[in-house]
Amino acid sequence: MIRKKRKPLNKKRISIAFIITIFLSTIIYFIYSNLISFGIALIAIPILFFIYFYIKDILKKTERIKKIEGIFPDFLQLMSSNLRAGMTIDRAMLLSSRPEFAPLDAEIIQTGKDIATGKDIGSSLMAMSKRINSPKINKTILLIISGIKAGGDIAILLEETAVSMRERGFVEKKAASNVLMYVIFIFLAVSIFAPALFSLSVILVKVLTSILSGLPEIESTASLPFSLSKVSVSVNFIKYFSLIFMIVIDVFASLILGLVSKGEEKEGLRFLPIILVLSITIFFIAQIFIERFLTGIL
Repeated sequence: MIRKKRKPLNKKRISIAFIITIFLSTIIYFIYSNLISFGIALIAIPILFFIYFYIKDILKKTERIKKIEGIFPDFLQLMSSNLRAGMTIDRAMLLSSRPEFAPLDAEIIQTGKDIATGKDIGSSLMAMSKRINSPKINKTILLIISGIKAGGDIAILLEETAVSMRERGFVEKKAASNVLMYVIFIFLAVSIFAPALFSLSVILVKVLTSILSGLPEIESTASLPFSLSKVSVSVNFIKYFSLIFMIVIDVFASLILGLVSKGEEKEGLRFLPIILVLSITIFFIAQIFIERFLTGIL
């Protein structure tokens, strides 16, 4: 049994995270003069760095897979032409490697070498599929292997597979354009409209607290279905609750955007930083404008 080698920890990332954590935690301690805030910063900042680098690695791998999936039909077409020219499978594959096919070119060369050294073509193609780690390419390679085992013409099989993959790509792009309005609506609702409503709730609690605190206490014998008294919910609680709720909504909304636009949830992680920054900015800016507007009226 072959064990997979664990990737070594990136020392540069750890050093950067450590320096920034100490720096920001020290600033927070001097601002709030509180050891609890300092301890929370020491724990929260490294976690945020870990999440950032984890998302960055996922997006990098996803981008590599998408690039290979876009190039793969051209590779199959070129390999089919080489086979029609009378080349052997290993030589046709090696000559199908082009610099413009990067990062697929390295996988093509490795697979061609495996076939040239006597490894079975099916096993070589499956090994390439595992290295690329793309469900679409894995299904395509399984289809090619089934055609080879059935005794079909490899050149024709590769050409028809390339055409089928291109048609599927066109259908996916057309579907993505059809759901563009839904993507825009979700983006606006999460990054603009929801923060504005949350900021309005914060100002509403602040105004009600100010108004009810100035009302004199009047004893009344009338039975009313409601009574005006002080607001027991603090403004800070509403503010922190709104921020936490917005962050949770932003995470789920980004996953939904990836699922709707690209067909995969992790594709939406690239929208998460933009949505987070925009929603939090709108939340605080809307509070300032609403408070100034109400101050002029009241």
